[in-house]
Amino acid sequence: MVSSNGPETVSLTVYRALDRGEQPINKNWPQGYALITETRTVAIPAGESLLRFEGVAEGMFPESAIVTGLPKGVREKNRDARLLSPSGLVDSYLKRQVSLTRTDRATGKVRQQAAVITAGPNGGVILQTADGYEALRCTGLPERMSYGQLPQDLSAKPTLSVITHSDQPVTAKLTLTYMASGFDWQANYIAHAKPLDAGSVGKGKVDVFAWLTIANGGNQSFVNANSMAIAGEPNRERRAEQARPTGSGLSLRCWPAQRTHQVPFRPAFNPDQDFGEDNRGGVMYDSAVAVSAIDEENIIVSGSHLRAVKMAQPKAVIVAEQENLGDLKLYRIPEPVTINAKGQKQVAMIVKPDAVFDRVYSANVDNFYEDYGVSIPMSIQLRSDNKTEKGLGLPMPSGQLLLFEDSQFGPLLAGESVLADRAVGDEIDLGIGSSSDVRYSLTTIARTKARQKLKVVITNARNEPVNVEIEIPYELKGSHKHIPKIDGMPTWKATVPANGEANLHYELKLEN
Repeated sequence: MVSSNGPETVSLTVYRALDRGEQPINKNWPQGYALITETRTVAIPAGESLLRFEGVAEGMFPESAIVTGLPKGVREKNRDARLLSPSGLVDSYLKRQVSLTRTDRATGKVRQQAAVITAGPNGGVILQTADGYEALRCTGLPERMSYGQLPQDLSAKPTLSVITHSDQPVTAKLTLTYMASGFDWQANYIAHAKPLDAGSVGKGKVDVFAWLTIANGGNQSFVNANSMAIAGEPNRERRAEQARPTGSGLSLRCWPAQRTHQVPFRPAFNPDQDFGEDNRGGVMYDSAVAVSAIDEENIIVSGSHLRAVKMAQPKAVIVAEQENLGDLKLYRIPEPVTINAKGQKQVAMIVKPDAVFDRVYSANVDNFYEDYGVSIPMSIQLRSDNKTEKGLGLPMPSGQLLLFEDSQFGPLLAGESVLADRAVGDEIDLGIGSSSDVRYSLTTIARTKARQKLKVVITNARNEPVNVEIEIPYELKGSHKHIPKIDGMPTWKATVPANGEANLHYELKLEN
């Protein structure tokens, strides 16, 4: 048997989870997958050999594994999925004898006795000794179990084993390529909106920054890995759920040895309990805690004292390089990085300062049967074209977006949105919340069996003019040249002056 403890070099190409949609990455077990390529140098003896590749990814698809560089190829492949762990040992020794060592607290005397594991490892371990049945570590005495030998079917690491043959001893440089589940990646956008351009209506610039986040849900780290991420949806057939390697600690539960009235009472957690107020009814501050936000302007927020701060822009030390892969997009991290077990790695992905966006206030009057007659906040949209002249002009993978705007108290969150996949030249439309300053109201002026006349009043309480759009998802009666159709939807556009209002009259055709 020949064992390879780990790879010399490794490349990791991560594909997004297909059905995740707008949901964040599953931290416990990411639902994407990866293509992994390793190189290993192995001394192969003459004759038939069992070659073990230790430390492969936990979610490995063994049927996808390809080994190149062997003198006469691979005769047989096996994946060792049972890992060496406390629970794995208990499971392997179920109905078998172990040695139990206990220390008396009073005398310090150590006593050993034979025991048979009758149940475990989930929910506890039940032992049968000469004294009867008992649960492990529930006697109050220090105790441990010893096992006669290491079970052959347990591995310290996830392992792929292959059987090969060589006519003579040889030192071979092997390449192992395989697919594995338990990986994912996503783009996370941070946008910093600057003040609107003077002399224009609704036009401004936004600094667009995106993180590339790669998640590894397995227990294996990838040290100095050449890492890439693939954007797009390659065709991949569904397969049966892959069994993950077993291996974890023991979760032992014991019934209290005291009488019921001696067991300490621990009240259940009350989510409505208020932990954040002092006896004065105000928010409780710990003056000993200082939180620092650092950038070139040296910003500090300490205790209950708050000073105006400037937006701390992310600094792009490493930026992923975008390449074409057929109809897909490949993002290559330009230098090796370590992606730790159960961890995430972030590097800069997109850095586009001063992208041009238009701020538009919009509403959809989809209330044919209801006449609200009340003032309703309009939605805020940031719009641009993914073109070079707009300061963008590059593929933009889907991801969550946070928009920040400066204030006298520093950068504040102004809205959240979801950016869908956008190719070069596509329109970008981000809904970032609603406005309390720009509002609309809808009233019915007249109604008959054949038609309905309505009026929309838009008020603008801001100190600058704003652009507005009203979508009417119904069939209009007569000619409304001032309400053109955009993507098949009658849409009225107007500019509402500062601290002013605008009126829209239209007529709907009713079904008899």
